[in-house]
Amino acid sequence: MNKGLIALAFGGLAIGMTEFTMMGILPDIAKDVNIDIPTASNLIGLYALGVVVGAPTLVAATSKYPAKNVLLFLMLLFFIFNAIFTFAPNQWSLFISRFISGLPHGAFFGIGSVVAAKLAKPGKEAQAISIMFTGMTIANLAGVPLGTYIGHHYDWRITYGVISVLGLLTFLTIYLWMPTFPASKNNNIIKQISYFKRWDAWLMIAIISIGTGGLFAWISYISKLVTTVSGLSENSVSIIMILIGAGMCVGNLLGGKVADSLSPSKAAIACFLAMATCLLILFFVAHITILAYPMAFITGMIAFSIAPSLQMMLINNAKGAETFAASAGQAAFNIGNSIGAYLGAIPIIYGFSYNYPSLVGVVMASIGAVLTYVFLIKVEKKDKSTKIPSSESINQFQEA
Repeated sequence: MNKGLIALAFGGLAIGMTEFTMMGILPDIAKDVNIDIPTASNLIGLYALGVVVGAPTLVAATSKYPAKNVLLFLMLLFFIFNAIFTFAPNQWSLFISRFISGLPHGAFFGIGSVVAAKLAKPGKEAQAISIMFTGMTIANLAGVPLGTYIGHHYDWRITYGVISVLGLLTFLTIYLWMPTFPASKNNNIIKQISYFKRWDAWLMIAIISIGTGGLFAWISYISKLVTTVSGLSENSVSIIMILIGAGMCVGNLLGGKVADSLSPSKAAIACFLAMATCLLILFFVAHITILAYPMAFITGMIAFSIAPSLQMMLINNAKGAETFAASAGQAAFNIGNSIGAYLGAIPIIYGFSYNYPSLVGVVMASIGAVLTYVFLIKVEKKDKSTKIPSSESINQFQEA
């Protein structure tokens, strides 16, 4: 395996841990700095806001520099501000450092996706991208449960100290293992930004924001689902989360193979429909305790199989603005996080049980499939280029 891809996977691991561990240790942070849970929950929203703000702005600001240099800068930023967060003495220093630590997230995955495609063998681009995202799935499988355990039983600051060190480790592996690609001479910030003047760019953002929101409508309430509907104990929630993480890890790798076998848009439609079907089945069988465990693995696997397809759709559809589009996709993914959690809460507010957010997920994933079909018919059918970037196209990939 190319060592450059392993370096990108380390970055995915660090970023996945800093984003998702927060949900598990939020009460510990609130207690430590003497704030209530609703106030502490702003740490989740501020990170997501950092992702949305940082994805397009950092890509645009660094567009003239080689990709390796930009990735090093992003991980240095990640390391510094997660370290500051680790030692922050009060809520305002926590809020500010948390927001800034989210800025590199979207840009790293956007630039990393393009670099991974360049490192891949012909016809294996989506699988290479899936290797980068494997780091994030491993974070959910092992990193987040371990970080949560350390935060609960020792100190949450140790957890984020480890996360900042992972950022430094990523910096070192990129420096040592990542080849240097020259910056594109044809790089044009105006052309990058003009990507958003195209209707199909906004269609892609809608596909990701709405379709992947189906995952978050379900997973945002997974703890209450398995304890109040499935009848598991609170101690079993950690096992459920590990199974979801394992499913995500497997699904991510399978999704890369499917995207390389089919066109990315056809693979995305299949994955969205599979997600909707799985969530619908989950709605009806959630009360069967013994099925909670296999359904956690299967749903996590199917839900995360969509990631490589979506990244390849973004890259293939944004000639001359690949990294900008791919990073914007990460911002859209975080928007999907917020939308899914918000809409999933509506049936709960009206008194329905915790399996009903899964129905919201069914609707969102189905809409994602319909919008992807529109993309296939209106955009991809008109573009007679191959399903993966040609060698000429790949040589034109901007390196920032």
